[in-house]
Amino acid sequence: MLRSLTLLASGILFGAGLAISGMLNPSKVAGFLDLFGVWDPSLAFVMGGGVVANFIGHRIVTRRTQPVFAARFNLPTTSGIDSRLIVGSALFGVGWGLGGLCPGPAVASLMLVPSEVGLFVVMMLVGLAVGRVVMAARPAVASQPE
Repeated sequence: MLRSLTLLASGILFGAGLAISGMLNPSKVAGFLDLFGVWDPSLAFVMGGGVVANFIGHRIVTRRTQPVFAARFNLPTTSGIDSRLIVGSALFGVGWGLGGLCPGPAVASLMLVPSEVGLFVVMMLVGLAVGRVVMAARPAVASQPE
C-alpha cells in the first residue's frame, strides 16, 4: 500500500511539474525547439531543474544497497550506442515533432484536455505495441550489441 501511495504521489508531483512548467503546451515546447525563429529559452530552466534534482536523487539512491520497494536495482547493463538506440531516438523525435508532445506530457495532458491528446496517446500505445512485436520477431538481433 505504501508503495502504491508513493507511486501516486510521485506521479502527481511529476504531472504538476509538467503543467506548471508549460511542458503540456505543445506551442511552448515548439518555441523552445525553434532555435532559429522566435526561440523561447524558458524550458531550459525546466531541464536544468530536472538535471539538478536527478543528480541529487541519484547520489542519495546509489548510496543504498537496495531500493526501498524492490529486492534489487534494475539498472541498464549496456552503455553502447547501437542501431536500436539511434532508430528509437529518431522515431521518438519524429513523433514528438509531429505530435507536439512527448509521452510524459501527453499522458499528463489526458487529465486536462483528453479530447485533444487522446488519439495521440492511443497511437503512441499502438506504436509501443508494434515495437514490441517487431523486437520479439528479431530476438537474435535485439540481444546482440552492434
